[in-house]
Amino acid sequence: MIAFNHVTKSYNDEKIAVNDVDFTVEQGEIVVLLGPSGCGKTTLLRMVNRLESISAGTIRINGQDSMDLDAIELRRNIGYVIQSNGLFPNMTIEENVMLVPDLLGWSKKDKRERFAYLMKLIGLDAEEYRKRFPYELSGGQQQRIGVVRALAADPPVMLMDEPFGALDPIIREKIQDEFLQIQREVKKTILFVSHDIDEAIKMADKIVLLRNGEIMQYATPSEMLTHPKNEFVSQFFGQDRAIKSLSLHTVKDLQEKIGLGQVDASIQDTKTIHVQQDLRNTLSMLMNLEADQVIVVDNHGEKIGSVTIDLVQKYLHFEIKEKMSIPQEG
Repeated sequence: MIAFNHVTKSYNDEKIAVNDVDFTVEQGEIVVLLGPSGCGKTTLLRMVNRLESISAGTIRINGQDSMDLDAIELRRNIGYVIQSNGLFPNMTIEENVMLVPDLLGWSKKDKRERFAYLMKLIGLDAEEYRKRFPYELSGGQQQRIGVVRALAADPPVMLMDEPFGALDPIIREKIQDEFLQIQREVKKTILFVSHDIDEAIKMADKIVLLRNGEIMQYATPSEMLTHPKNEFVSQFFGQDRAIKSLSLHTVKDLQEKIGLGQVDASIQDTKTIHVQQDLRNTLSMLMNLEADQVIVVDNHGEKIGSVTIDLVQKYLHFEIKEKMSIPQEG
């Protein structure tokens, strides 16, 4: 758990970068810091592992005041991933990944087993990549290595500063999916900086939306999209908030709420999607006329129905009506 208690960061007692920030990242959650450039996202993140000093307030990590901990020990117990991956070019992949366990004095056997486990998590063969160097890997592979290096010593907390920002959109989406799959297994407490609204909606359990160092809203992606707290939040997420919210729902949700269409065997130009595909990508596929029919399959590859634009629109109207009927606090 990471608890920010009235945290402020100022420079020369004049410029306020972060102003009286107060929120908690619960254990096992991904909380995304989001906002326009210069709003204080990275400064707030870097105060957690004391790469930036705190001017006022406290940050508690699993109940302990971060200022009461030795700075080096604190950083060794927090995974840290940055956009440029930060791999050492003169070290092998195994040496890069095992950097912190090595500093902590792990045995050779434990390091070897941990490396094999982590590489399996990201779908790379440990023996094949063990002795390679970073320059021999693609950008996406390097970023994967950067992520598992942060996981190497099994830290309870991870800080991620736009970790996928330098990747092209296709690879970025794939690695986001892989990371969420890893998170379902390892359940780390993660503070994640992003400037990308779609990434924040996809990755976050909760979002902290910042403006000029202050919190505009702290809520789940769904709450922020359907019930923005003020005009800034509304404008930041845009007029297509309802469309963005479809990324939080799957074809499975649509099936359960309103049902799927029948599969027309006479249509030859078809595309197939999994029942767990998100509805925003599904709608995009339909609107781009990528096929005359989109067929839905289950985990066994069995056809269970079809989806149309009309069905997605019907589901969206259903969701909006349902959410607007829920009384809001305050």
